[in-house]
Amino acid sequence: MATKDKIVEFLKRHETANSSELCDLLEISRQALNVHLRSLINAGTVLKAGSTRSSYYFLPGKMLETHHYKKTFTLSGLDESQVYQQLAIILNLKQSLSENQESIVNYAFTEMLNNAIDHSEAVKCHVQVSLDAAQLKFEILDNGIGVFASIASKLLLEDEHASMIDLIKGKTTTMPEAHSGEGIFFSSKAADKFSLRSHAIQIEWDRALDDVFVSKPRFQKGTRVSFLLRRDSKTKLEKVFSEFAPEEYDFQFQKTKVMIKLLKEDYISRSEAKRLLSNLEKFREVELDFKSVKQLGQGFADEVFRVFAEKNPQIIIKTSNTIPAIQAMINHVSNMK
Repeated sequence: MATKDKIVEFLKRHETANSSELCDLLEISRQALNVHLRSLINAGTVLKAGSTRSSYYFLPGKMLETHHYKKTFTLSGLDESQVYQQLAIILNLKQSLSENQESIVNYAFTEMLNNAIDHSEAVKCHVQVSLDAAQLKFEILDNGIGVFASIASKLLLEDEHASMIDLIKGKTTTMPEAHSGEGIFFSSKAADKFSLRSHAIQIEWDRALDDVFVSKPRFQKGTRVSFLLRRDSKTKLEKVFSEFAPEEYDFQFQKTKVMIKLLKEDYISRSEAKRLLSNLEKFREVELDFKSVKQLGQGFADEVFRVFAEKNPQIIIKTSNTIPAIQAMINHVSNMK
């Protein structure tokens, strides 16, 4: 049996092997082994993970016993696509995930790591990815300025909660010349679970519950992004995009959805309504979701459904999950036009 065939047969039986094991098996030097391995890797027959003496080899399509990737990176000069390519090889994502799933993970991971590179003002970040039979999860943690503090400072917002509200609408960016501000919005919609934690604010999206939650954990420096995609997910990234960037709007991000319950005060005052409406003029269609909202003040409703609507007739305002009392208030102020 040829040397290359022996390597392939060994990997079929043992799933992984390092250089020492293969040298012992074949009774050849490390230099000679590298010639055969290089040929197999270039042909795509064998995959390599790790670096230098910690390298190991495996066949495409084989799930490794340990499905973890952990590494700390210096952010200066870091290329997020190269990091993803590295972890995708180590975890064999092309074979382990469906094409739709892998495209979602690729998009979300590179967008979130790029955010850390360009916006965090941190020196380093820690990346952790895990893959098992049920799900893929990644976390990106930096010790920089913090996502909500950065937005509040650079966009002159009143506090970090206001920047959180702005962020979930989409199109919020502190670098408009280089970023569209869409990455977090679309990543949160494509994931089964997605969360951002920075300082004393954590926001979590849950696809199964079709809901968003805000909590106040203990203070944590920097930003932690957590992403989870189930292995049985049927979500398609192009459908997520088409929902909010449809053909009718020339495939541009012109639709958004805002959960009213995320506002930190009662939904009564005009000032709180103005906080909600900030930057919504960037969109052509806005859905206001009143899930879990039990009351609505006339001033708040009037500012949204009469004043803002009259100033922005080009914007379609839709509502969802309104209880009868809230719908009656919306109808009342709308009829005052």
